[in-house]
Amino acid sequence: MVERVAKVSAPVSIPSPHVRAAASAALLAALAAAGGSAPRRVVADPHHLPARGAAELTPLVAVCPPGSLPDGDACVPFRRGDVAEGAALSAERNVHTDKRGRQQRYEQIPRQPDRPAAYEAYLFPIPTAPDEKLVVSGYDLHRTDQDQRRGAHLSAVGHGGVDVVAKRGTPVRSLPLEHQEGDAEVRFAGALFGQTVVTRHTVREAGRLRDYVVLHGHLDSIARGVVVGRVVKAGDELGAVGDTGSEGLVHLHLEIRQLRDAVDLQGLTGHDFADNARTVPVDPRNLLPLR
Repeated sequence: MVERVAKVSAPVSIPSPHVRAAASAALLAALAAAGGSAPRRVVADPHHLPARGAAELTPLVAVCPPGSLPDGDACVPFRRGDVAEGAALSAERNVHTDKRGRQQRYEQIPRQPDRPAAYEAYLFPIPTAPDEKLVVSGYDLHRTDQDQRRGAHLSAVGHGGVDVVAKRGTPVRSLPLEHQEGDAEVRFAGALFGQTVVTRHTVREAGRLRDYVVLHGHLDSIARGVVVGRVVKAGDELGAVGDTGSEGLVHLHLEIRQLRDAVDLQGLTGHDFADNARTVPVDPRNLLPLR
Protein backbone atom coordinates (compact mmCIF):
# COMPACT_ATOMS: atom_id res chain seq x y z
CA MET A 1 0.00 0.00 0.00
CA VAL A 2 1.25 3.50 -0.85
CA GLU A 3 0.56 6.32 1.58
CA ARG A 4 0.43 9.95 0.66
CA VAL A 5 2.73 12.12 2.71
CA ALA A 6 0.77 13.56 5.59
CA LYS A 7 0.61 17.33 5.91
CA VAL A 8 2.58 18.76 8.79
CA SER A 9 2.21 22.07 10.56
CA ALA A 10 5.86 22.97 10.19
CA PRO A 11 6.99 23.85 6.67
CA VAL A 12 8.73 21.01 4.88
CA SER A 13 11.36 21.65 2.26
CA ILE A 14 10.45 19.45 -0.71
CA PRO A 15 13.51 18.03 -2.47
CA SER A 16 14.38 19.20 -5.93
CA PRO A 17 13.18 17.08 -8.88
CA HIS A 18 16.73 15.80 -9.41
CA VAL A 19 17.05 14.64 -5.82
CA ARG A 20 13.57 13.07 -5.84
CA ALA A 21 14.39 11.31 -9.08
CA ALA A 22 17.59 9.90 -7.61
CA ALA A 23 15.80 8.65 -4.53
CA SER A 24 12.97 7.18 -6.57
CA ALA A 25 15.38 5.49 -8.95
CA ALA A 26 17.29 3.92 -6.07
CA LEU A 27 14.10 2.64 -4.50
CA LEU A 28 12.57 1.38 -7.75
CA ALA A 29 15.80 -0.36 -8.72
CA ALA A 30 15.81 -2.15 -5.40
CA LEU A 31 12.19 -3.18 -5.81
CA ALA A 32 12.75 -4.37 -9.36
CA ALA A 33 15.80 -6.38 -8.35
CA ALA A 34 13.72 -8.08 -5.69
CA GLY A 35 11.03 -9.01 -8.18
CA GLY A 36 7.84 -7.17 -7.37
CA SER A 37 5.74 -5.78 -4.58
CA ALA A 38 6.91 -8.22 -1.91
CA PRO A 39 10.71 -7.99 -2.20
CA ARG A 40 13.08 -10.44 -0.56
CA ARG A 41 16.00 -8.08 -0.49
CA VAL A 42 15.57 -4.33 -0.65
CA VAL A 43 18.67 -2.32 -0.02
CA ALA A 44 17.05 1.11 -0.15
CA ASP A 45 17.64 2.91 3.13
CA PRO A 46 17.87 6.60 4.07
CA HIS A 47 21.57 6.08 4.87
CA HIS A 48 22.23 4.75 1.36
CA LEU A 49 20.58 7.60 -0.56
CA PRO A 50 22.85 9.69 -2.81
CA ALA A 51 25.08 11.99 -0.80
CA ARG A 52 24.20 14.96 -2.99
CA GLY A 53 20.98 16.43 -1.74
CA ALA A 54 20.68 13.99 1.19
CA ALA A 55 20.11 16.92 3.56
CA GLU A 56 17.15 17.99 1.46
CA LEU A 57 15.58 14.55 1.82
CA THR A 58 15.68 14.52 5.61
CA PRO A 59 12.39 16.40 6.22
CA LEU A 60 10.46 14.21 3.75
CA VAL A 61 11.97 11.01 5.17
CA ALA A 62 10.97 12.18 8.63
CA VAL A 63 7.26 12.39 7.78
CA CYS A 64 7.11 8.98 6.10
CA PRO A 65 5.83 6.21 8.40
CA PRO A 66 8.33 3.64 9.70
CA GLY A 67 9.10 1.02 7.09
CA SER A 68 8.63 3.36 4.13
CA LEU A 69 10.64 5.76 1.98
CA PRO A 70 9.63 8.79 -0.08
CA ASP A 71 8.84 8.41 -3.79
CA GLY A 72 7.79 11.78 -5.12
CA ASP A 73 4.95 12.96 -2.86
CA ALA A 74 4.17 9.40 -1.67
CA CYS A 75 5.63 7.08 0.95
CA VAL A 76 6.39 3.65 -0.50
CA PRO A 77 6.72 0.77 1.99
CA PHE A 78 9.75 -1.45 2.18
CA ARG A 79 10.58 -4.23 4.59
CA ARG A 80 13.67 -3.30 6.59
CA GLY A 81 13.99 -6.90 7.72
CA ASP A 82 14.77 -7.87 4.14
CA VAL A 83 17.86 -5.70 3.83
CA ALA A 84 20.61 -7.93 2.40
CA GLU A 85 22.32 -9.03 5.57
CA GLY A 86 22.58 -12.18 7.61
CA ALA A 87 21.05 -12.98 10.97
CA ALA A 88 23.16 -12.76 14.10
CA LEU A 89 25.09 -16.00 14.62
CA SER A 90 25.35 -16.67 18.35
CA ALA A 91 27.59 -19.23 20.03
CA GLU A 92 26.25 -22.11 22.08
CA ARG A 93 28.14 -24.19 24.64
CA ASN A 94 28.85 -27.88 24.30
CA VAL A 95 31.19 -30.49 25.77
CA HIS A 96 32.98 -33.63 24.65
CA THR A 97 35.45 -36.07 26.13
CA ASP A 98 38.93 -36.02 24.63
CA LYS A 99 41.14 -39.05 24.07
CA ARG A 100 42.62 -38.73 27.54
CA GLY A 101 39.19 -38.95 29.12
CA ARG A 102 39.04 -35.25 30.03
CA GLN A 103 35.91 -33.20 29.47
CA GLN A 104 36.49 -30.31 27.10
CA ARG A 105 34.03 -27.43 27.13
CA TYR A 106 33.84 -25.18 24.11
CA GLU A 107 31.58 -22.85 22.15
CA GLN A 108 30.31 -23.41 18.63
CA ILE A 109 27.67 -21.97 16.29
CA PRO A 110 25.25 -24.61 14.98
CA ARG A 111 23.38 -24.55 11.68
CA GLN A 112 20.50 -22.08 11.77
CA PRO A 113 17.02 -23.62 11.25
CA ASP A 114 16.41 -21.72 8.00
CA ARG A 115 19.54 -23.08 6.33
CA PRO A 116 19.28 -26.32 4.32
CA ALA A 117 20.68 -29.42 6.01
CA ALA A 118 21.92 -31.05 2.79
CA TYR A 119 25.48 -30.06 1.89
CA GLU A 120 24.54 -30.49 -1.76
CA ALA A 121 22.54 -27.25 -1.50
CA TYR A 122 25.73 -25.18 -1.17
CA LEU A 123 28.66 -23.99 -3.24
CA PHE A 124 32.21 -24.86 -2.19
CA PRO A 125 35.68 -23.49 -3.05
CA ILE A 126 36.09 -26.45 -5.41
CA PRO A 127 33.73 -27.37 -8.28
CA THR A 128 30.92 -29.72 -7.29
CA ALA A 129 27.98 -30.79 -9.42
CA PRO A 130 24.40 -30.41 -8.12
CA ASP A 131 23.39 -33.38 -5.95
CA GLU A 132 26.99 -34.66 -5.98
CA LYS A 133 27.68 -36.05 -2.50
CA LEU A 134 31.33 -35.13 -1.95
CA VAL A 135 31.28 -34.26 1.76
CA VAL A 136 32.75 -37.29 3.51
CA SER A 137 32.79 -35.81 6.99
CA GLY A 138 30.50 -33.00 8.12
CA TYR A 139 30.32 -30.53 10.98
CA ASP A 140 29.42 -32.21 14.28
CA LEU A 141 30.41 -29.93 17.18
CA HIS A 142 26.71 -29.39 17.97
CA ARG A 143 26.11 -33.11 18.50
CA THR A 144 26.23 -35.02 21.76
CA ASP A 145 29.61 -36.31 22.92
CA GLN A 146 29.14 -39.89 21.71
CA ASP A 147 27.96 -38.75 18.26
CA GLN A 148 31.01 -36.63 17.47
CA ARG A 149 33.75 -37.87 15.18
CA ARG A 150 36.60 -39.78 16.80
CA GLY A 151 38.90 -42.58 15.77
CA ALA A 152 42.30 -44.18 16.31
CA HIS A 153 43.96 -42.18 13.54
CA LEU A 154 42.33 -38.81 14.33
CA SER A 155 44.23 -36.31 16.43
CA ALA A 156 41.12 -34.53 17.70
CA VAL A 157 37.60 -35.33 18.85
CA GLY A 158 34.79 -33.71 16.92
CA HIS A 159 34.88 -31.97 13.57
CA GLY A 160 34.58 -28.21 13.23
CA GLY A 161 34.43 -28.14 9.45
CA VAL A 162 33.61 -30.26 6.42
CA ASP A 163 35.85 -32.57 4.39
CA VAL A 164 35.17 -32.47 0.65
CA VAL A 165 36.78 -35.08 -1.59
CA ALA A 166 38.23 -34.15 -4.96
CA LYS A 167 41.07 -35.20 -7.24
CA ARG A 168 44.56 -34.22 -6.21
CA GLY A 169 45.47 -30.92 -7.82
CA THR A 170 41.90 -29.65 -8.14
CA PRO A 171 42.11 -25.84 -7.84
CA VAL A 172 40.80 -24.35 -4.59
CA ARG A 173 39.41 -20.88 -5.23
CA SER A 174 38.31 -18.01 -3.03
CA LEU A 175 34.57 -18.19 -2.39
CA PRO A 176 32.65 -15.17 -1.00
CA LEU A 177 30.45 -15.94 1.98
CA GLU A 178 26.76 -15.08 2.24
CA HIS A 179 26.31 -11.33 2.82
CA GLN A 180 30.04 -10.69 2.46
CA GLU A 181 31.15 -7.11 1.94
CA GLY A 182 34.22 -6.46 -0.17
CA ASP A 183 36.91 -8.95 -1.08
CA ALA A 184 38.63 -11.48 1.14
CA GLU A 185 42.18 -11.15 2.47
CA VAL A 186 44.82 -13.80 3.05
CA ARG A 187 45.74 -13.95 6.74
CA PHE A 188 47.86 -17.10 6.81
CA ALA A 189 49.57 -19.42 4.32
CA GLY A 190 51.62 -22.30 5.66
CA ALA A 191 51.56 -25.37 7.88
CA LEU A 192 48.42 -25.72 10.00
CA PHE A 193 46.13 -28.56 8.88
CA GLY A 194 48.80 -29.66 6.46
CA GLN A 195 49.38 -26.85 3.99
CA THR A 196 46.64 -24.34 4.78
CA VAL A 197 45.45 -20.97 3.54
CA VAL A 198 43.36 -18.82 5.91
CA THR A 199 41.31 -15.95 4.50
CA ARG A 200 39.41 -13.19 6.28
CA HIS A 201 35.86 -12.33 5.17
CA THR A 202 33.78 -9.42 6.47
CA VAL A 203 30.07 -10.22 6.66
CA ARG A 204 27.13 -7.88 7.24
CA GLU A 205 25.17 -9.47 10.04
CA ALA A 206 22.23 -8.10 12.03
CA GLY A 207 23.12 -4.46 11.46
CA ARG A 208 26.88 -4.80 12.02
CA LEU A 209 30.00 -6.05 10.29
CA ARG A 210 31.68 -9.19 11.64
CA ASP A 211 34.93 -10.86 10.64
CA TYR A 212 35.10 -14.57 9.85
CA VAL A 213 38.09 -16.64 8.85
CA VAL A 214 37.95 -19.53 6.40
CA LEU A 215 40.53 -22.31 6.71
CA HIS A 216 41.38 -24.26 3.53
CA GLY A 217 43.39 -27.25 4.75
CA HIS A 218 45.38 -30.30 3.57
CA LEU A 219 46.36 -28.54 0.34
CA ASP A 220 48.80 -30.22 -2.02
CA SER A 221 50.29 -26.81 -2.67
CA ILE A 222 49.64 -23.12 -2.07
CA ALA A 223 49.16 -20.97 -5.17
CA ARG A 224 51.97 -18.64 -6.16
CA GLY A 225 51.54 -15.15 -4.76
CA VAL A 226 49.17 -16.22 -1.97
CA VAL A 227 50.80 -14.46 0.97
CA VAL A 228 49.59 -12.69 4.08
CA GLY A 229 47.93 -9.39 3.20
CA ARG A 230 47.00 -10.27 -0.36
CA VAL A 231 43.45 -9.31 -1.32
CA VAL A 232 41.69 -12.13 -3.13
CA LYS A 233 38.58 -11.77 -5.26
CA ALA A 234 35.95 -14.41 -5.97
CA GLY A 235 37.49 -17.17 -8.06
CA ASP A 236 41.13 -16.35 -7.31
CA GLU A 237 43.16 -19.53 -6.87
CA LEU A 238 44.40 -20.23 -3.35
CA GLY A 239 45.96 -23.65 -3.84
CA ALA A 240 45.28 -27.22 -4.91
CA VAL A 241 43.53 -30.14 -3.20
CA GLY A 242 45.92 -32.62 -1.60
CA ASP A 243 46.57 -34.72 1.48
CA THR A 244 49.30 -32.91 3.41
CA GLY A 245 48.71 -33.65 7.06
CA SER A 246 46.19 -36.37 6.15
CA GLU A 247 48.29 -38.74 4.08
CA GLY A 248 46.19 -41.14 2.05
CA LEU A 249 42.96 -39.12 2.15
CA VAL A 250 42.98 -36.52 -0.61
CA HIS A 251 40.39 -33.89 0.28
CA LEU A 252 39.77 -30.27 1.18
CA HIS A 253 39.18 -29.48 4.84
CA LEU A 254 36.99 -26.38 4.92
CA GLU A 255 36.41 -24.64 8.24
CA ILE A 256 34.72 -21.31 9.00
CA ARG A 257 35.26 -19.54 12.32
CA GLN A 258 33.86 -16.32 13.79
CA LEU A 259 36.42 -13.91 15.19
CA ARG A 260 35.64 -13.11 18.81
CA ASP A 261 35.02 -9.50 19.76
CA ALA A 262 38.11 -7.61 20.95
CA VAL A 263 40.48 -10.14 19.33
CA ASP A 264 43.06 -8.51 17.06
CA LEU A 265 43.07 -10.44 13.82
CA GLN A 266 46.42 -8.93 12.88
CA GLY A 267 48.10 -10.70 15.80
CA LEU A 268 46.88 -14.21 14.92
CA THR A 269 49.00 -16.83 13.24
CA GLY A 270 49.08 -20.59 12.83
CA HIS A 271 47.02 -22.48 15.40
CA ASP A 272 45.66 -19.20 16.81
CA PHE A 273 43.04 -19.30 14.06
CA ALA A 274 41.64 -22.58 15.41
CA ASP A 275 41.85 -21.58 19.08
CA ASN A 276 38.39 -21.45 20.70
CA ALA A 277 39.54 -18.58 22.90
CA ARG A 278 40.08 -16.44 19.79
CA THR A 279 37.67 -17.79 17.20
CA VAL A 280 34.43 -19.77 17.39
CA PRO A 281 33.76 -22.65 14.96
CA VAL A 282 30.68 -22.12 12.79
CA ASP A 283 28.67 -24.73 10.94
CA PRO A 284 29.71 -23.78 7.36
CA ARG A 285 26.14 -24.09 6.13
CA ASN A 286 25.37 -20.79 7.88
CA LEU A 287 27.69 -18.87 5.56
CA LEU A 288 28.36 -20.87 2.42
CA PRO A 289 26.42 -19.44 -0.55
CA LEU A 290 23.45 -21.45 -1.77
CA ARG A 291 23.47 -22.86 -5.29
